[in-house]
Amino acid sequence: MRLSVVIVNYNVRHFLEQALGSVRRAMQGIEGEVWVVDNNSADDSVRMVRERFPEVKLIANTDNPGFAVANNQAILQSRGEYVLLLNPDTLVEEDTFHKCLVFMDKHPEAGALGCKLLDGSGKFLPESKRGFPTPWVAFCKTFGLSTLFPRSPLFNRYHMGYLPENETAEVDVLAGCFMFLRKSALEKSGLLDEAFFMYGEDIDLSYRIQQAGYTNYYFPETKIIHYKGESTKKGTLNYVRTFYQAMIIFARKHFSGPGGGLFVLMLQAAIWFRAGLTLARNFLGKTWLPALDALAIYFGLVLLKNFWANYYYHDPTWFKTNVLWFNFPLYILIWLGTVWLSGGYDTRYNLSRLLRGLGLGTLILSAVYGFLDLDYRPSRALVLMGAVWAVFVVMCIRLVAHFWEFGNFRLGRSKVKNLLVVGSESECERVLGLLNRVGAEGKNFIGRVTPGPAARGGSEGLGMAAQLSELVRIYEANEIIFCSKDIGSQEIMSHMAKIGPAVSYKIVPEESLSIIGSSSKDEPGELYTIDIRYNIAQPSHRRDKRLLDLCICFALLCTLPVWLLFSKKRTALIKNWASVVFGQKTWVGYVPNVQNTTLPSLKPGVFSPVNALHDLKVNEETAARLNFFFAKDWEIERDLTVFVKS
Repeated sequence: MRLSVVIVNYNVRHFLEQALGSVRRAMQGIEGEVWVVDNNSADDSVRMVRERFPEVKLIANTDNPGFAVANNQAILQSRGEYVLLLNPDTLVEEDTFHKCLVFMDKHPEAGALGCKLLDGSGKFLPESKRGFPTPWVAFCKTFGLSTLFPRSPLFNRYHMGYLPENETAEVDVLAGCFMFLRKSALEKSGLLDEAFFMYGEDIDLSYRIQQAGYTNYYFPETKIIHYKGESTKKGTLNYVRTFYQAMIIFARKHFSGPGGGLFVLMLQAAIWFRAGLTLARNFLGKTWLPALDALAIYFGLVLLKNFWANYYYHDPTWFKTNVLWFNFPLYILIWLGTVWLSGGYDTRYNLSRLLRGLGLGTLILSAVYGFLDLDYRPSRALVLMGAVWAVFVVMCIRLVAHFWEFGNFRLGRSKVKNLLVVGSESECERVLGLLNRVGAEGKNFIGRVTPGPAARGGSEGLGMAAQLSELVRIYEANEIIFCSKDIGSQEIMSHMAKIGPAVSYKIVPEESLSIIGSSSKDEPGELYTIDIRYNIAQPSHRRDKRLLDLCICFALLCTLPVWLLFSKKRTALIKNWASVVFGQKTWVGYVPNVQNTTLPSLKPGVFSPVNALHDLKVNEETAARLNFFFAKDWEIERDLTVFVKS
């Protein structure tokens, strides 16, 4: 057998479906096998593989043992002369495997081969070729020198930026998303080191293949798309910690002596440095808009204070200084707090949530104002004028931000994308139906582009795929959806490279209910799918549920003497109350001991929908359906109903 393809999957079913479709086409004419190792995914990946790709050899783990362990499980059972380790969030060309086999057969010294990697916008990914992370290389990468000097052999050894991206070359490290390995070299160097849970195992294996006397090659004559950020989400503290811990394992394994110890210390410092940057970036990403709102409102309140003191009281010093450090911060805290509670910062351009939050905040502030000491009640007029100013200024901020982001002032509406669909007439209709069913708005369908004479199947559309770049310019298209049933991966990538990253590209796999794409290597891929949307998974609903839990706890605390007198389960009540207050439980959750692996996670519930049915007994299937509808249709009233009845 010539080739064994191994794919490790974890919760990326839609991307795996597309990857397997491209692998199926690339394996034609090759004696080979395809393995999928699923690390206990909760997104129905296993069922999809069994139903859509029955030829695939599937290993369904009941836990997540990590990337290296999962790959080794399949490698040990594989029978191919060559083994390809492939990520599930990839798309290969139809002749990728053929070209790799020819190259490896002609170069017996080659132990491993990597190809040219593109992101979802067609841009070259620099990790296609890398150098070993020696102390100096790691230092340059950690502190940004490789970014400042991308073509320097001294400062950018990590991504080997000095090597042309379109020339075959010997390299140190290959990317784990595509490692074409000679089985004999793998047997000599050893399998993936299972000490690496995720990240670093590709560096370690590349290093050991060279130690075994083989050469690693970068081979740009074939290319794949890698939707970075899907199998693992970058830009998180967990990613930073996992990545640099993997580097520490590599350093301790391959660098000894004082230099190795210094390297480990440097990597540990890099963890703190990168973690600090990640925290700062995430914090600024979440707080810049509330902070800007607060500053603008505060500035306006100061101006209103000065105006009212001169106009109404005819005394510039009428208001005491406490309005600056007590009243105004209190007003802003209440206004922005209610905007947050109403979801005004979840969807920043939703005017209804914004106005609802500010209106509710003004009502609360009016009530609170009456309870303040006389010294802290400067003027009701300031509250009313401040509310008007708050509405005006936050809307102005959003108008400017919306124009900056989308180029128009239509709040709540993104820039309309001119859409071209490349495919047959039937597939084009299917794509438009999918977009309509998932509610993908902001699409101005320009027309269909025919892939070729054999795929017309009806009207010719706007033109042929060979004219796609001209059609993009003529109609100012900024989004293209390719139908993979009618157009091959190689041709798709060719169009992406020719047109460039200014256009957003998406692909609909054959017979799939998903449309997949990505506009940046730093962002998770975009996915249009008709899968169930769960209310309980929405951030605003999760926040509402937590606030409801705390409100119930507060109500129980206020009526505690009554409960202590009449409740037969005082101890359980107090324990449950404390568990909910500290976030260990929620008052209403799923029916326990029911397998619902695809539902959003939720804290254990004190009560469940079954409790509201009193003595009525339900079987496991009914309980599972109750959990499903609870997650899908959750709202505050549902929790309150279950709580009261329980």
